[in-house]
Amino acid sequence: MEDLFKIYKIDYAEAEKIQGTANEPHQHQFEELIIGIQGMIEHFIDFKSEVYESPFVCFVTRGKIHRVVPLVKDGECDFWVIRFRSEFIPETTFNLYGYYHDNANLQFPEERCFKRINQICEMMSEEMQQETPELSIVRELLTTLFTMIESERKKVSPENGNLYRNQDITFKNFLSILEENFRRPEGVNYYAEKLFMSARNLNSITQHVLNQSVSEIIETRKLIEAKNLLISTNKTVSEIGFDIGYADKAYFTSVFKKKSGQTPTEFRDEMQRLIS
Repeated sequence: MEDLFKIYKIDYAEAEKIQGTANEPHQHQFEELIIGIQGMIEHFIDFKSEVYESPFVCFVTRGKIHRVVPLVKDGECDFWVIRFRSEFIPETTFNLYGYYHDNANLQFPEERCFKRINQICEMMSEEMQQETPELSIVRELLTTLFTMIESERKKVSPENGNLYRNQDITFKNFLSILEENFRRPEGVNYYAEKLFMSARNLNSITQHVLNQSVSEIIETRKLIEAKNLLISTNKTVSEIGFDIGYADKAYFTSVFKKKSGQTPTEFRDEMQRLIS
């Protein structure tokens, strides 16, 4: 995608068209926000597939493998699809989605109408249809949209509020350093030293924000990359393990099975059957 920002609608006709075409799991180099006003969606992400009824929101970060199948419900299908490049807006609380797919989908109770969210989408769409769209306006509207979604999320899941309050600069810096180094065979002390703090203090921060230890977060990031490589390359299990910092194949297989419930080979075989 060359454009900084794009917004369009998926309706009944477009949903039927997508269902009739080959639609395999894929990845893209932009961020994607899907807002369901009417209808349903089958979303394959984080290597599992689930169905959500409208109203819902799905957020897919750049590079994550996923597949979307719009579904008609009661003769209706009405989705907003918003795509934008990472540099279009500054970091928001949604940057956590880049690492933890389980939070990529949110379904609201039916009584929560999307009236205001829908209005924001319509305003962005109208601006983009102008001969010379004012991207600064669209940027502000998109930021407002994220704020509204986050506000609704807190009403639906108030107990998970701490997960999305990632204002802590140290935690953001940890995620940034992790993204650059997770393929290396480094442990907690490496990241703590990079942040000029003790391993104990870094663990305290990650436990507060995500209720996970630093080691668990590192392994989660490695596992996501391993799954991406297993279904997108022909590399052997040993090669993939080595690529993400595991010199011993048996240990890599053990860690993979502990966190995913399958060996790397079992996972690859299952994904190949699913895709075919």
